[in-house]
Amino acid sequence: MGSIIKNITVFGPGMMGSGIAQVFAGCKDSHVTVFIREKFEYECIDKIKGNLQVMKEKGIVTDADIAELFSRITLTEDMKAATKDADFIIECIPENMELKQNLFKNLEDLCREDTIFATNTSVMSITEISEKSKLKTRIVGTHFWNPPYLIPLVEVVKSDYTSEEVMNKTMELLKTVKKHPIRVNKDVPGFVANRLQHALWREAISIVENGIADAKTVDEAVKYSFGLRLPHLGPIENADMVGTDLTLSIHDYILKHLDKSIEAAPIVRKMVEAGELGFKSGKGFQEWTPEQAKASNESLREYLLKVLYGK
Repeated sequence: MGSIIKNITVFGPGMMGSGIAQVFAGCKDSHVTVFIREKFEYECIDKIKGNLQVMKEKGIVTDADIAELFSRITLTEDMKAATKDADFIIECIPENMELKQNLFKNLEDLCREDTIFATNTSVMSITEISEKSKLKTRIVGTHFWNPPYLIPLVEVVKSDYTSEEVMNKTMELLKTVKKHPIRVNKDVPGFVANRLQHALWREAISIVENGIADAKTVDEAVKYSFGLRLPHLGPIENADMVGTDLTLSIHDYILKHLDKSIEAAPIVRKMVEAGELGFKSGKGFQEWTPEQAKASNESLREYLLKVLYGK
């Protein structure tokens, strides 16, 4: 397998794919080819321009930086042209197992044997995605987080087949584009970060459903307490900080009282059935005007830019 990864190809340039293309094009030694299957996917350029415009207004990038980044992006509707020189291919197509399996199967006849195939799936088994491919050792999970051009974490997931060489090369590539890759040694549902995130969501929703506190209060409880520490102090380090003896004592008492559901909470199912879909419908756990929903999204982006760039 070649030692240098320079040519990156992106399939599925939607919200995640366009941001991922931007990440790789930000590296001076890379060239990114975006495969366009539908005409609307050309909008990925506008998405990237929008992201960069905000960063320009914050003084993070200049017009020259933006022009240079776009000089490293090529769009094509020709699959052979998109893949023939690819060192690394990442798919961000819809979360449909058959679509993902077939894409990688079809790409095998178009690519070199040393081309790495990466999937940005957030929930699907990397092992199962690999099943229709002959050379399964080259397929790896690379789960970026939204917005991918800002969130540092990428989960690099080893399937039952992924070679150590592919894992190591993928980790190094992501470090080159200034991401923070973590190695996930087992292909389990939710990988690492989503398992942690949804364990918290399950308990938060249970507290609301059982009338212990309302939705706004639950969010405030996180934002104004341990949530402030989390970017600096992870849960395992925190356990060591307070002592494993105290951790054991607390867990012996409290774990039996925490939610143990293995199904989605009834309150969430009822909301979905009633068309209460959160921001997109104006009501979920709380009510949201279009202006409030927009402000929440913009506030998150502003927060991330400040944390990451001090801007």
